[in-house]
Amino acid sequence: MQTQPNKITNSRCFSRSACAVAIATAMCSAPVFAQQTGDTEPAAERKLERIEVTARKTVESLQEVPVAITSLGEQELAEKGISVLTELQQFSPNTTLQTSRGTNSTLTAFIRGLGQQDPLWGYEPGVGIYIDDVYLARPQGAVLDLLDVQRIEVLRGPQGTLYGKNTIGGAVKYVTKEMTGDTSLTVQGTVGSYSQKDLKVTGQLPVIDDTLFIGFGYADLSRDGFGTFLQSALPDQDLENYNKDLWAARLSVELHPADDLFIRVGWDKTKDTSNAKGGYRLMPSLLTDAPVPDSVFDSYTSLPTFNEVTLEGLSWLIRYDVSDNLELKYIGSDRESYSPTNIDFDNTALDIFDVPAEYDDSNTTHEVQANYDNGNWSVVSGVYLYDGESCGNFDAILGFLGREAFGTPGLTREVSGCNNSDSWAVYSQASFNLTDQLSMSIGARYTDEEKQATVNNGLIFDNVYPSTGWIPGYVRPAGDLVPQVLGTDTDGDGVLDAPAVDSWSRFTPRVGIEYQVNRDLMFYASYSQGFKSGTFNPRASTQEPGVKPEVVDSYEVGMKSDWGSNFRANVTLFAYDHSDRQYIGVEGNSDDPTALQQRLRNAAETSAEGIETEFTYIATDDLTFGLSAGYIDFEIKRNDAIPPLIGLSNTPEFTYNFSANYILETGIGDIVFNANYYYRDDYLIFETSDLIQQEGYGLVNVSASWESMDGSWFASLHGKNLTDKEYVIGGYDFVTQNEDGTLGPGLGGDTTLIGYYGDPRTVHLTVGYRF
Repeated sequence: MQTQPNKITNSRCFSRSACAVAIATAMCSAPVFAQQTGDTEPAAERKLERIEVTARKTVESLQEVPVAITSLGEQELAEKGISVLTELQQFSPNTTLQTSRGTNSTLTAFIRGLGQQDPLWGYEPGVGIYIDDVYLARPQGAVLDLLDVQRIEVLRGPQGTLYGKNTIGGAVKYVTKEMTGDTSLTVQGTVGSYSQKDLKVTGQLPVIDDTLFIGFGYADLSRDGFGTFLQSALPDQDLENYNKDLWAARLSVELHPADDLFIRVGWDKTKDTSNAKGGYRLMPSLLTDAPVPDSVFDSYTSLPTFNEVTLEGLSWLIRYDVSDNLELKYIGSDRESYSPTNIDFDNTALDIFDVPAEYDDSNTTHEVQANYDNGNWSVVSGVYLYDGESCGNFDAILGFLGREAFGTPGLTREVSGCNNSDSWAVYSQASFNLTDQLSMSIGARYTDEEKQATVNNGLIFDNVYPSTGWIPGYVRPAGDLVPQVLGTDTDGDGVLDAPAVDSWSRFTPRVGIEYQVNRDLMFYASYSQGFKSGTFNPRASTQEPGVKPEVVDSYEVGMKSDWGSNFRANVTLFAYDHSDRQYIGVEGNSDDPTALQQRLRNAAETSAEGIETEFTYIATDDLTFGLSAGYIDFEIKRNDAIPPLIGLSNTPEFTYNFSANYILETGIGDIVFNANYYYRDDYLIFETSDLIQQEGYGLVNVSASWESMDGSWFASLHGKNLTDKEYVIGGYDFVTQNEDGTLGPGLGGDTTLIGYYGDPRTVHLTVGYRF
C-alpha cells in the first residue's frame, strides 16, 4: 500500500525570470501587412490586413463575420514554424488541441471546455475537424501535419447550423491552396533537435494552359524519440519513445472547362508508423521493478512498441457560378482509416494492464450547397448526407491478475464491435439588412440520424492479442469468440443476431443580429445550438439502450473593431448550457474503480460563461505586438455521473498569448523575427478525477525567417519551449483512494497512475527553394 498523497500534480509554475524573458520577446498572431518594396521606392506604411475566411461557407472578411474565429494564413504559419495542427491552440483563446495519450496521431480537442477525450469507436467528437469542408469523423490521425495549406480557421462556439453534428465546441478548418496554373516546384528540408529530418516537396503543372492543372505534395517526417523504453518484455523492439516516423502525400487535379465552372478531385494518404507512446509512471510499481523514471519521456512496456495510423481519402468539388449572384457547389468524399496500436496502461514490463487495440473506420459524405448574394441579403443552403462505419476491438490484458488470482495462463477482457451511422441533414442560413447599419442572420438545420451497434464483450482466461498473436502459448480455437452482448434478437431464440438500432433527429437553430457602427466597428449578438450525436456504449457488458444526443445552447455578444490603421480589437462574451452529457458510470459499488461493469448514461448538465479577446497593435512600420486571452467560468448544474463530475477536462480557466513580430529589411531580403509567450492556467486531465492535474505553465517560442529578394530562396530558424517546461497533456488513473488519503492498487492490482507530456525544448532549421 502506497503512502503517496491523494493527488499527483505536475507543478511547473513560471518564474519571474521566465516572465521577463517572455515579456521581452513577446509576440501574438502578427498580421501580414500591405507593403511595397523596391530599389527606388520607400516601403509604404504597413496597415492591418483584410483577412478572408469561409466561416459561413462563403468568402468574407474576418472583421465582418459575427463569429468568434482565429485564422492563420500560410505565411504566418511558416514564419512561426507551425508544422502540426496541435500548435494552433496557442493562438486561439479557450482552445485545446493536443496529442492524445498513448498515440502520436490521435487528437484531443476541446473548445470552451466542450469536446471528447475518449477516442474509442462509437464516441463522437465535440469539435469538428474539416479538410476543405470535408468532415474528418474520427480523432485517429487528426493530428495533421501541415502540407500545402492556405490557412487554418478555428471557429469557437457551436456550429450546428452550417456544419451540423459534433461541433458543440466549434470547428477547425484546414484549407488547402487552389492552383494558380503556373508551373512551380518547392522543395524544403528541415533538420533539428532529436535528429529531426523532414523533407517536403510541393508543386503544380499545367497540362492544358488555363484549363487543366495537376498539383502534388509529399512529406517525409522523422525524429528520434524524446525518451526511451527502459524495460521491454520482448526482444528486438525499437525502444524509442515519443519518436516520429510519418509520410504524407497529396495529389489533386483541377479543371476549368469554362469561366463559370470549376472542378477539383483530390487524393491524400498519410501513414504514421511512429512507436506507440509510453507513459510516465507517477508512482512506482507495487508488482515489479518499475520506479518513477528520471525523465518524463522514459517508460517501460510489456507490449510491442509498433503502432500504425493509415488514412486515405478521395474528395471532389464541383463549383458552378450560375450568375453573378448564385453559386452552386457539390462537395463529396470517401475516406477510410486503419489504426492498430499498443497501449500499455500500467507501463511496466509485466502484463499488468495492457490494451492492444485496432480501429477501422470508413465514411462517405455528399453535400450540395447553394449560395446566393444580391448585396442586400444572402443565403447559404444545402443538403448533407453521411454514411459512416466505425469499428474496432481491444483486449484489456490483466495477465498478472489472472495468474495470481485464478491460477490461469492469463486474463483478458475482450471487447469488439461497430457503431455505424447514417444521417442526412438540410440547412439554410440567411443574412439580410434591416437598415443601413443593422442586419440580421437567421438559420436552422434539421438532422436525422440512425445508428446501428454491436458489442461483443467477455472474459478469456488467457492473454489475447487481436492481430499478430505475438504472445507465445495461446492459439485461439476456431470460432471461439466472446459473446455478443449488445444487439437485437430478431428470431426470439435468446441469441443476439443483429445490431441494436436507434435513431435521433434534431433541429438546431441560430439567430443573430449585427450593428455596423461604421466601416471599422461592428457589434453582434447571437444564439445558436449544437448537438453531439446520440450513441451506444462501445464497452457495453449487457444489453442497454442508446443515449440521447448532447445539446449545447450558446449565447454570444461580440465586437469586431479596427481603430485607425494600426490597432485591431476583437472581443467576445459567451455563455452556454450543456445538457444530456454522456458519461460512463460504474454499475454497483461506485467506490470500486476496478469494477468492469459500466453503463453509458446522459448523466450531467453544466454551464459556463467567459470572454475571449484578440488584439493586434502595429507600433511602427517594423514592429507589431499582439495579445490574445481567454477566460472560462464553469458550473455544474446536475451531476449523476459515477464517479461524479468535478470540473472540465483539458481546459484551463485562463489562457493568454503575448507576442511580437519585427521585420528587418536588408539588401538580401527581409528577415522576420517572431516570439511569443503562451500561458495555460491549471487544468484537470479528467473531468471526474483530480488525481492528475497540471499546474499553470508558460511556453517561450522564438523564430527568425528570411526570404530572398526574388522569393526563390527561404530559410527559417525556430526554437520552441525554450525554457524546457514539462507539462502533462494526458494520462490514466487506475488506483484506489484509502480513507487516510493514500493511494493503493487499482485495476490489474498495481498503482497505475500515468502521465503523458508535451514536447520538450526543440530547435529546428528549415531551408527551401522555389523553382
